[in-house]
Amino acid sequence: MDPILSEVYSTVLPAAPFVIGAYVGIWLALFAYVFVLSRRAKRTSEDVRALERALEDRERRARDE
Repeated sequence: MDPILSEVYSTVLPAAPFVIGAYVGIWLALFAYVFVLSRRAKRTSEDVRALERALEDRERRARDE
């Protein structure tokens, strides 16, 4: 084997678990962030629907008076 390649492999291969761990950590953080954002978006949509219903009720009561 080429001495340069053997030096590169001896440097890179011991670091492989750290690289894999970093990728796993980044993907887990990304999935957690997307999950949190989707829950917040769902709550915001529910809040907007509730406000729309409250506004419709208020307008209906104002017309009836």
